[in-house]
Amino acid sequence: MKTELGDAVLDQLFREARTFSHWSDGGLSEADMKALFELTKMGPTAGNCSPARFVFVASQAGKERLAPHLSRGNLDQTMTAPVCVIVGYDLDFAERLPFLFPYVKDAASWYKDPEVQKETAFRSSSLQGAYLIMAARAMGFDCGPMSGFDNAGVDNAFFAGTRIRSNFLCNIGRGDMTKVRPRLPRLSFEDVCTIA
Repeated sequence: MKTELGDAVLDQLFREARTFSHWSDGGLSEADMKALFELTKMGPTAGNCSPARFVFVASQAGKERLAPHLSRGNLDQTMTAPVCVIVGYDLDFAERLPFLFPYVKDAASWYKDPEVQKETAFRSSSLQGAYLIMAARAMGFDCGPMSGFDNAGVDNAFFAGTRIRSNFLCNIGRGDMTKVRPRLPRLSFEDVCTIA
């Protein structure tokens, strides 16, 4: 029987975690990035399809490739972040299903319809991007997930010649708490939930 993690962990993952756009010193090593992925990959996806593809943009050259495709509001926070992860999704994810989901001989046939393929890849990569955020927080890092970029431009700059498409971006590092705005309100259980 599993036990509740306790307030300190729940605070770090949820209650006190914030979205950051300003960063303190201290980045992620390659070992940190690999450890982050090792946690992220364990989260569930549809039929274990694991369509997310991650580009850890950590070098100045990589950031310069990314910069022209960012909205003005996201430029500074991304260029100063230790790492910006491009969370993408591979429309050819079904090719890996013989390895990822061996219980069904022809699981790839479930995704022959291009709409089902895209919907599955987008939904499951969104989940994997959320796991990335939670894994980073669990490792003591802060995150700044965002849209506000030219998807086609990012796809051309980082995924040309593939069927990988960008979903969203997530800056990761050590956030500067002195520049965080007060937490915004959240809706209540009664506002958004029903029990059927």
